[in-house]
Amino acid sequence: MNRIRVAIQKSGRLSEKSLDLLQSCGLRFARSKDKLYWYGKDFPVDLLLVRDDDIPRMLLDGVCELGIVGENIAEEVMLESGEGGGMTQLRKLSFGGCRLSLAVPEDSSITSAQDLDGCRIATSYPALTNALLARRGITAETVKFSGSVEIAPGLGIADAISDLVSTGTTLRANHLIEMEVLFESTAALYGQLDKLSPEKRTMLDRLLARLDGVLLAAESKYVMLNAPRDAIEEITRLLPGAENPSLMNLEGAPDRVALHAVCREAVFWEHLEALRGAGATAILVLPVEKMLG
Repeated sequence: MNRIRVAIQKSGRLSEKSLDLLQSCGLRFARSKDKLYWYGKDFPVDLLLVRDDDIPRMLLDGVCELGIVGENIAEEVMLESGEGGGMTQLRKLSFGGCRLSLAVPEDSSITSAQDLDGCRIATSYPALTNALLARRGITAETVKFSGSVEIAPGLGIADAISDLVSTGTTLRANHLIEMEVLFESTAALYGQLDKLSPEKRTMLDRLLARLDGVLLAAESKYVMLNAPRDAIEEITRLLPGAENPSLMNLEGAPDRVALHAVCREAVFWEHLEALRGAGATAILVLPVEKMLG
């Protein structure tokens, strides 16, 4: 079957953005009655909606060719199974950001990661936590804890926790202090590439080209402005991440041009003020929907 299967989280913080990303690549799906398998209509890519914890294992077992999952989960499964070679991170994505952090009770005498040598740490990510601590020469006993890890110190189960943190609100509610960040994580696209047929590899390359265009467009802005001819060099220098802007003559103004440029970096108010200071007028900044190099 020359179709590619992509696994994404069926519900949760990555689900909607993963689906939006794929649809931005021009993929459209016919939804099944159980809503767990969606058939690709315009491109030979089908969707599996599953628990995020299952995605790395499905990739390693060859159930699907691609998966969008948090780096923290992928790293945990690869370390736990010792099969990291069967999964390749193809693209780091710009959503689902969080951090795996060490936290201790507010009244704890532990003040740094080094103080955890010989201590007990409750975590849902024991393999990743052990690996990250081992790199620092720290040996601690990890206690696998599924859900509500933050209550472990209060129950006397652990001296500290290693848990995902986004805002820190849950930690503060449980009188814990975030002590140190062990791992920064975002969503990422992973692939099982070892057994891809030439046909599937061609399809994957097409999909990745579309994905790169979407990711690049999300970070880019299209800038249009009018400028004096003698200020073009300075204005081009002020445009963040711009390459070879397009210039067009302005009717009835031989000393001025219309300048259009794609800026591949964020465009802030400070940039616009600097452009105006260099002589630019009628400055417009527009979002870019798609790009293909």
